[in-house]
Amino acid sequence: MTKTFEKLAFQCSEKPSAIAAKKELVSRYGNVAPAHADAIISLGGDGFMLETLMRNMPLIRKGLPVYGMNRGTVGFLMNSYNEDDLPARLAASAAAVIHPLKMTATGAKGNVSELAFNEVSLFRQTRQAAHIRITIDGRERMPKLIADGVLVASPAGSTAYNLSAHGPVLPLTSDILALTPISAFRPRRWRGALVKASAKVVFDVLDPIKRPVSATADNIEYRDITRVAVEQDIETSLTLLFDPNHGLDEKILREQFAT
Repeated sequence: MTKTFEKLAFQCSEKPSAIAAKKELVSRYGNVAPAHADAIISLGGDGFMLETLMRNMPLIRKGLPVYGMNRGTVGFLMNSYNEDDLPARLAASAAAVIHPLKMTATGAKGNVSELAFNEVSLFRQTRQAAHIRITIDGRERMPKLIADGVLVASPAGSTAYNLSAHGPVLPLTSDILALTPISAFRPRRWRGALVKASAKVVFDVLDPIKRPVSATADNIEYRDITRVAVEQDIETSLTLLFDPNHGLDEKILREQFAT
């Protein structure tokens, strides 16, 4: 039985184009609170999509799907904008189930945990390069990476900052994560690694006083971090809706042939 989408919750970014889109869509389809909706409609770019997921996490974890329409700058996670026949588009859409990354970072104030849909990144805080040890599933794989930083990207986030850092583009169903250095100095020729999605990746900052490092889960940053553990949060499943032939798998495949 095809699911119907009669009750929609519209959320938009602060961009004028997104605000205008929400006003028009609400006039045509109405607007309900997310708790009573069949789907959330996110109007903006990829950054606002991440905000939408975080803001509505309790409901989304229970299965409430999110359908994005691009009214921003970057729209990799978004569908094209079209005001017509929105309930029919939703009914015909394909679902992509996303498991976010979980970052546990240790610093002077103890441990903090955050979820990331794109990547978890470590960055140097000063002019000096960071010195970082990399351990995967309890086994040391790199005694000392000297670099501006390093990141772990999910398949859904592999075309974001990971791609800008020359990391690989990952198919959504690949069940792997990308481990990518940021401006590596030593080993100079190391371009990163691919690890199983079930792997636990641990970064130890080797000289946190002289060479302080920050850790960022998508857009949430913590400074003066000494250790970061990253693993996929299998317990959290998020459903994004995409128009036929415009799902994440297709977008990721197209990105690999972009020039």
